[in-house]
Amino acid sequence: MLGADSHGRPRPGPTLGPVQQSPYPTSPTATSPTATSPSRTSPPFGVYVHVPFCAARCGYCDFNTYTPSELVGSGASPDGWLDAVRRELDLAARTVGPRAVDTVFVGGGTPSLLGPARLGLVLDAVRETFGLAPGAEVSTESNPESTSPEFFAGIADAGFTRVSLGMQSAARHVLAVLDRRHTPGRAVAAAKEARAAGLAHVNLDLIYATPGETTDDLAATLDAVLDTGVDHVSAYALIVEDGTALARRVARGELPAPDDDVAAARYELIDDRLSAAGMGWYEVSNWAASAAAQCRHNMGYWLDGDWWGLGPGAHSHLSGTRWWNVKHPARYAALLADGQPPEAGREELTATERHTERVMLALRLASGLPVELLDDTGRVAARTASADGLLDIADGRAVLTPRGRLLADGVVHALLAGAPV
Repeated sequence: MLGADSHGRPRPGPTLGPVQQSPYPTSPTATSPTATSPSRTSPPFGVYVHVPFCAARCGYCDFNTYTPSELVGSGASPDGWLDAVRRELDLAARTVGPRAVDTVFVGGGTPSLLGPARLGLVLDAVRETFGLAPGAEVSTESNPESTSPEFFAGIADAGFTRVSLGMQSAARHVLAVLDRRHTPGRAVAAAKEARAAGLAHVNLDLIYATPGETTDDLAATLDAVLDTGVDHVSAYALIVEDGTALARRVARGELPAPDDDVAAARYELIDDRLSAAGMGWYEVSNWAASAAAQCRHNMGYWLDGDWWGLGPGAHSHLSGTRWWNVKHPARYAALLADGQPPEAGREELTATERHTERVMLALRLASGLPVELLDDTGRVAARTASADGLLDIADGRAVLTPRGRLLADGVVHALLAGAPV
């Protein structure tokens, strides 16, 4: 999942009950005379769908997910969730107006637990409300243990173009520390099955610097990744999140905390191996075999696009306004069934906040940050960072060097505050 912050993802829809007047900001596209054929300068529009269900909770995960035992007696179910998402999709379509969806992303949780038929209903609902733009990217996350050749064939037939598989590691003991349920070879087999089913793009998600992981473990994981022939890899350093089972184990001294120097060395190994195999980095934690293989949905986040997040806990963004839904699937469904919006909170981003986010996110990209976005102090800081080997500046854009990527947060701080890295 993303190291930056925000997620948007895809979802369904038919007949709904009444929904109140929308409290959401109206997209500029909704009243545009060219809404059905937006100009090339229109920001991309994505739909994110959050699936809150998991068979079991991984020890490191702090996402808004629920296991079957955690939902006993709540009335929440996949079918109830699907009905509620359809209602929210109807609300979204009436709020945004006629605007074709450029990208759809179903995330979670474990979307593959829904099966290909329900995932197909999600995509059908998006088609029936907004419609899909020509060449739309349609992605879903999947856990290897809840997939099969039939699953991949089913989602490909439904219109999905991309799948992201949570591999994390090929080392059995690393998977055990992370409380992952799949066997070391299952993610590799799943990736090959997805490609054989005709999905155009396949991603493998890795987590590195897990306590107990060795350099040889990571090297073997990268060997396995490259053997699959996937065209995209995401890799994130393990973060010990408060409130997780992993955090409690670290606090009790059962596991050491991840080491920053080890994480930096692991990142360099990943970048070296993937680059040598023809996968270039296009975002600090993401590598792709070609421009076409880059995740366009996530690019929408990083390039300040608009998206509507459907589902419990999902976040949305339209024209500088950000809001998020209530977290529990039962409460989420109940609000929508009563004709109420499921919003839990919102914020209007100030010009300063939007500028800060643009700098932070643009600098994470291989396309770099337009230097013109920086004030005089920031430009001086950029030149200093360049002299220190952290930035390459050319043609009016500042791009992180390999060393700069290891210190990306510090470089962003320097550019915004004028302080040294």
